[in-house]
Amino acid sequence: MAGSDKGRIRPGELEEIAAAYAAASGAVARRVVVCGGTGCIANGSTRVFEKLRADLEAVGEKVVVELDVHDCSGASAHLSKSGCQGFCQVGPLVTIEPDGILYTHVKEADVDEIVEATFGRGEVVERLLYRDPVSGEAKRGKRDIDFYARQERRVMHDCGAIDPEDLNEYIARGGYRAARTAIFDMDPAGICALVKDSGLRGRGGAGFPTGRKWELALRQASPEKYIICNGDEGDPGAFMDRSVLEGNPHAVIEGMLIGARATGATIGYVYVRAEYPLAVERVRKAVAAAEAAGFLGRDVMGSGLDFELRVMEGAGAFVCGEASAMVSSIMGNRGMPRPKPPRTAEKGLWGMPTVVNNVETLAQVAFIVEKGAAEYRRLGTAGSAGTKTYALTGHVANTGLIEVPFGATLRHVVFDIGGGILDRDGKPDNGAFKAVQIGGPSGGCLTAEHLDVPMDFDSLGEIGAMVGSGGLVVMNDSTCMVQMARFFMQFTQRESCGKCVPCREGTQQILALLDDIIAGNGSLETLDLLEELCENVAASSLCGLGASAPAPVLSMLRQFRAEYEAHVVDKRCPTGQCAALSPLRIDPALCKGCTACARKCPVGAIVGAPKQAHSIDPEKCIKCGACIAACKFDAIKKGAA
Repeated sequence: MAGSDKGRIRPGELEEIAAAYAAASGAVARRVVVCGGTGCIANGSTRVFEKLRADLEAVGEKVVVELDVHDCSGASAHLSKSGCQGFCQVGPLVTIEPDGILYTHVKEADVDEIVEATFGRGEVVERLLYRDPVSGEAKRGKRDIDFYARQERRVMHDCGAIDPEDLNEYIARGGYRAARTAIFDMDPAGICALVKDSGLRGRGGAGFPTGRKWELALRQASPEKYIICNGDEGDPGAFMDRSVLEGNPHAVIEGMLIGARATGATIGYVYVRAEYPLAVERVRKAVAAAEAAGFLGRDVMGSGLDFELRVMEGAGAFVCGEASAMVSSIMGNRGMPRPKPPRTAEKGLWGMPTVVNNVETLAQVAFIVEKGAAEYRRLGTAGSAGTKTYALTGHVANTGLIEVPFGATLRHVVFDIGGGILDRDGKPDNGAFKAVQIGGPSGGCLTAEHLDVPMDFDSLGEIGAMVGSGGLVVMNDSTCMVQMARFFMQFTQRESCGKCVPCREGTQQILALLDDIIAGNGSLETLDLLEELCENVAASSLCGLGASAPAPVLSMLRQFRAEYEAHVVDKRCPTGQCAALSPLRIDPALCKGCTACARKCPVGAIVGAPKQAHSIDPEKCIKCGACIAACKFDAIKKGAA
């Protein structure tokens, strides 16, 4: 539905469009939503979508892929793609409503059975339902699955449920009403005060109060102001911002529009890394649709407000997630940070005041304007209001994108939502829990003693960790913490822009010390030097990347000191992951005395008579692994018995 003036929507038409969409949707018997997030697409969800469309039409169903609010007469199925539905581990996902069915691991070959059983006979395809990893019980829909039922989804509420390329569906869910309120019924100072009262803090890592940042920009006298959406998500394993941009781009656009009204910005940038092509595509389509409807551009909604929104693809440099480096990149320069003050809210793009907000931060602004500060504060803690999205990965039964209120415990996330720990063989074993890395390469390591610590900005800060971007990497007892520290340090070292000496040279030296420990060349003095160097790099680096780069190393060193000492004193890796420190042994119960290992050993370290259990001489063994490859009975193990 469109208003006058070549498709522009008048402010008073939002409710009219929503009502028309609801009526049209209600006239369709079934809504079928195929997950169109990046992960599911990679696993074939596009083929599932096309096969569903073809099969449904072949059996006489009238299928619509874009709901016509003027006429959906006779349609029996509304088939659409969504953004990420969250439960990435069991994708591709297909949701069927009002039946309340969630099909998992759906392949193109499964579609015939779905159409025949569910659409033809009204039956559920049991084999495609999610099964509890412990009980094996089949779960019909999202309401029955702990992974979904134990979350509080605000930011992600519509992601995975709506078509991200359908503006009318976003409007039907209340979209752009908050922007209308902010533009016509509130002044900039009032918006800033409301956001400040809500307790909204930046979700990009630092947790700076959003309302205060907007107030600072508002106070600046300037001929031009800008607002930037920071979609440069670079943490290993993180995909929260990407999923929001893919699944509900209009929520971010509306948040930027409200931010522009609050700060006086007339031009905005959505900065998305080029490695997110689907996010870029959907944001561009959403911007074009919003412009055509009159929500962006000149004279927004007939208010006299001008706000132009541009989409820029970043080159994938991790440092460009830092505000001043992003500003430099947008201006066409190399993405490198600069000293502060001044902050970007005072002097950013082309020397003008520039607000930089994270994707997840902006996606919550409309809720605050529409529902009020008190309702927003209903979830979360006193110092950390609202909810937080996390990318839950690693040795956990249920991996994917989750959202919980601030203050939720690690125990709740890992064991209730995540379904518990998987051991080194991939079997459920909560006793195998070892640690969780939170906050990505800038975060800290949490152990069993932290399972009941509230996950919020202040509580995590007190124990040397941080919320960060929201990555949660769960580790079982097979994980070597020296190797894990090296993984994060290698990432940050490679991503260093090289501008300041502490980060450029310090991260290289930290990495070299970790390599020495892994290779068996470390000592107790190495550990002392490592700790000292990490503290110096953190204290003297120019920007947040360098300042936080040593955090995982320091955290893991302090939490798992005994494991580090085993590497440098005993010359032993307790987990058997460090080849140079992991002696090989032969399990006599499994050894058949076939002599295959002895024949393959290049240094003659394996002895034993034929048809009798063999043994390995640790003094001769060079740990090359040739014997492991040769053994057909899995009798050769790493590490002490």
